[in-house]
Amino acid sequence: MAIGEATIENMTKDLPLPANIMKVLREEAFKAGVNKKQMEAIIEQTLKEYKVACVEPCDAVGVVAAQSIGEPGTQMTMRTFHYAGVAEINVTLGLPRLVEIVDARKIPSTPMMTIALSKEDPEDYAYNREKTRALAWEIEATKIDHIADVTTDLSQMKLIIDLHEKAMAGREITIEQVKERFNEELKVKVVISQDIDNQIVISPNEASYRELLQLAKSIHNVTLKGIEGIKRVVIRKEGEEYTLYTEGSALRDVLQFEGVDRSRTTTNNINEIYEVLGIEAARNSIIKEATDTLREQGLTVDIRHIMLVADLMTCDGEVKQIGRHGISGEKASVFARAAFEVTVTHLLDAGMRGDVDQLQGVTENIIVGQPIRMGTGDVRLVAKRRPELRGEKPE
Repeated sequence: MAIGEATIENMTKDLPLPANIMKVLREEAFKAGVNKKQMEAIIEQTLKEYKVACVEPCDAVGVVAAQSIGEPGTQMTMRTFHYAGVAEINVTLGLPRLVEIVDARKIPSTPMMTIALSKEDPEDYAYNREKTRALAWEIEATKIDHIADVTTDLSQMKLIIDLHEKAMAGREITIEQVKERFNEELKVKVVISQDIDNQIVISPNEASYRELLQLAKSIHNVTLKGIEGIKRVVIRKEGEEYTLYTEGSALRDVLQFEGVDRSRTTTNNINEIYEVLGIEAARNSIIKEATDTLREQGLTVDIRHIMLVADLMTCDGEVKQIGRHGISGEKASVFARAAFEVTVTHLLDAGMRGDVDQLQGVTENIIVGQPIRMGTGDVRLVAKRRPELRGEKPE
């Protein structure tokens, strides 16, 4: 006879297991409808498996993690690949992406976002193509090239912009809004033509070729509508719902839009996640990005190794790279820092400051020729028993 949720809770409440394992254990056991005897067997097996999975004291977890990620890294390709079948958006994958993650680059080489849409009712954004299309135009940065042809009239010293009515209607932008944006950004004379429909004339403040050509360059950089930095938005239907993929990333701005599901929207820019959502979200992002990159290449690395790297990168409350400007460069040991990079500088600085190396870690003990404090090397003999107590004759 299957046992109830309360019985399962009582049977598992004092188990020495992490909260997430306990949660999954209870949910799955209740779903399967197990009886008391089966539940006892499951608990026994879970405890056994958990004990095997735990790290033993003095295990060199750092070295094992480095080896476990580094070795598959040698089999990764040096390529970029179309992301999830979106032909328009190229995303860095393989070894370059893994290097980007552990280097904690401020901006990835190909920033992109996956914007999930709200789906509270059947007419919501996730199920409505028209609403989704309108939202995509709101997010995508509209430049003058998207909606007009620009001509430089050197004889009259002015720029003539012929706007395309259809393109403007699609992006829901008016000629007055275009004029206003140019006025704000360029601080020049902008006039809507009275003679020709959908034409704007811009004159530089000084009547010189240099000013005119400079102005011709500047107008292409003005964002008329949308978010600066989001170059393109692609709509894809996945199952029943629509999802937006963007080239470029601006998480804080995108989360302000109505129709965006804030709990499922992500970016591949880890530093942006840290700034907007905090250090725990950044840690989860490092784990997800590294795991996805390895999995895409057909490589399987135990998530605990990646979690250890993510923990180390985020343990001080900010995202640090694994390198001389981050974790390796901030080690307490002088020898460990010197063994990594710029050896002479570290040794000179330590000598000038009078630093003392406690020889606690692996690297520094190898350098001075002592046993490392791992495994049996961490065992210290406190006292020798007298020979007669060991049943031997004294010498």
